[in-house]
Amino acid sequence: MLRQIIKPVIILLLGFHFCSAQDLELAYTYYKQGEYDKAAEIYKKLSDDKKYASLIHMDYVAVLFKLRDYDTAEKFIKTQISRYGNTISYRADLAEVYENSGRKEQAMREFDKLIDEAAGSEMKVLELMNFFYRNQKLELLVKLILKDREVTKNPYKLDTWLARTYNLLNMKDKMIEEVLSYGRRNGNPDYVKATIQDAFVTEDEIKFIETLLFTRIQNEPNETFYSEILIWWFAQKGDFSRAFIQARSLDKRLNQGGSKVFELAYQSYQSKDYKNSARMYQYIMDEYPDGELYPYARTWMIKSKEEVVKNSYPIEDEAITDLIEQYKRLIADLGNNIKTAEAMRNMALLQAFYLHDYSGAISTLEMAIRSMNNNPRFRDQCKLDMGDIYLLKDEPWESTLLYMQVEKSQKEDNLGEIARLKNAKLQYYTGQFALSKDILDILKKATSKEISNDAMQLSLLIEDNTGLDTSETALARFSKVDLLIFQNKYEESIRVLDTLYKEYNAHALADEILWLRANTLLKVNRIPEAVNDLNTIVEKYAGDILADDALFLLARVTDENLKDKQKAMELYRRVLTEFPGSIFNAQARIRFRELRGDYVN
Repeated sequence: MLRQIIKPVIILLLGFHFCSAQDLELAYTYYKQGEYDKAAEIYKKLSDDKKYASLIHMDYVAVLFKLRDYDTAEKFIKTQISRYGNTISYRADLAEVYENSGRKEQAMREFDKLIDEAAGSEMKVLELMNFFYRNQKLELLVKLILKDREVTKNPYKLDTWLARTYNLLNMKDKMIEEVLSYGRRNGNPDYVKATIQDAFVTEDEIKFIETLLFTRIQNEPNETFYSEILIWWFAQKGDFSRAFIQARSLDKRLNQGGSKVFELAYQSYQSKDYKNSARMYQYIMDEYPDGELYPYARTWMIKSKEEVVKNSYPIEDEAITDLIEQYKRLIADLGNNIKTAEAMRNMALLQAFYLHDYSGAISTLEMAIRSMNNNPRFRDQCKLDMGDIYLLKDEPWESTLLYMQVEKSQKEDNLGEIARLKNAKLQYYTGQFALSKDILDILKKATSKEISNDAMQLSLLIEDNTGLDTSETALARFSKVDLLIFQNKYEESIRVLDTLYKEYNAHALADEILWLRANTLLKVNRIPEAVNDLNTIVEKYAGDILADDALFLLARVTDENLKDKQKAMELYRRVLTEFPGSIFNAQARIRFRELRGDYVN
């Protein structure tokens, strides 16, 4: 008899549970689909059951807010409070009802009460923080954190939360204060760097962060954290001159032996700011003549000066001879050994490429290999150099043999990829476009970004100018000029390029011909003609890939060769405004600001 009574009850309960679960899912579906009336009807029925009321609370309140049914929402929330007690989140929901229904003063009184009550209690603070964040009440979130700090007497509590909230409120001055404080206390410069890089992008924001860091350094002279951040900041922007000022100061204060300046100098060199890398290496030589970095700094100082000479037009034989003499003095002072091997290699390349002393260059490379005790990687680097020298001598088969040897012996190394790229270029120079492109297409996936980019550019050039519908004659003649320029035969190159542009000024290669001619004209100090070609690219081929390169080079020539400050500033500004994604933007911005005279060191 008892079983007969219990069984129907169990079935009834299970059925009710099944129906309620179904209703719960259906109400949620209506809510997400924007059918709020239907959702509210089901939620109202479920809200009568205490078991389901807590599950549906958040969604039911959201639905009622969508319907602007604040009376029902207030009644439901008060019922919830009577059921579960004065929980922070339910009372916050009630304050939200007051605010949305126009009772703003009452709402603010309730929020203030909640903040006062929560402060000092970790669980309540987190619960209320979650509510404020979810409902985008960011000013109240700030108020809560500051009150909690006051009560707990912990001025740094929840600093990353507060920094994030200030950022969302676009209060970047207060945000960075929290970020710097956190980073310094926890020795976490990476967090500071990531935040600064993402948040400070406009001119005014950049000035603000620089001024703030300078102020921190002056106010806390014994704290190195801010100096290190400022050095990183300047280096990231490519402003190595001001990065060096800070690094030099830190080096002297901490007696670092020039190690940090040496690292910064290499960054400057890699960023092609050779003048500042030379200054930094010279500083290490002057300050630490007996230090272990001296021979390396001296080598890289000459190498930096070498790049300055090679990138200043025209290139004078006297300047090249002076560089070779500096390398010779270095080797004489320090001997033929591991520390001077790189200097010998650099000297050999100058002998070959600029003085055309091919046999002397190869002898110097052989001496360098011996000084490194036949180190396999250095030997192969020198082999690549020898391959280049044979190409200068118009002996491409010897070059190919050397490139292939290095490609085989260094196949797991970046050097193997360099060898493969050199071989691809050699095939391009000699008109073997299909073979060159096959190699280049493999190199597009190279581990080195520089090699990958070079491969993509040359592959695209070949693809655009070969194929069934395109004659390869223009590209074949163009590639031969490329080889002449590699061999430093500038006058001959210019004559051929003049002819090519006359014949192919309507061809897809036209802007490439102009670009090559402009750069070659600069090398022989024919500045006005180079400027004319660069202007033609900027005006006639503004939508092509070389437009920003041409505009930036035009700005540099106007700045450094023509010495026209106002015109240069205008051109640098155009790089920034017309090509906002250009790789030259950092350099253009720095030089523009230098010319404008608005730097404060």
